[in-house]
Amino acid sequence: EVRMGKGKGNVEYWVSVVKPGVILFEVSGVSATAAREAMSLADRKLPFSCRFLSREELEQY
Repeated sequence: EVRMGKGKGNVEYWVSVVKPGVILFEVSGVSATAAREAMSLADRKLPFSCRFLSREELEQY
């Protein structure tokens, strides 16, 4: 949003820098199978590759 008369246009899009190794989503309260399936569907929508890690895998990582 911009006040009128300032010569600036509306924001066209938003950008967020995400560095490698950052946890984007945490899932709790569902089975590991359901969580893995949900994250697989979300991964297809994101413009970068993602990896699904369980808590046990994260501790080893």
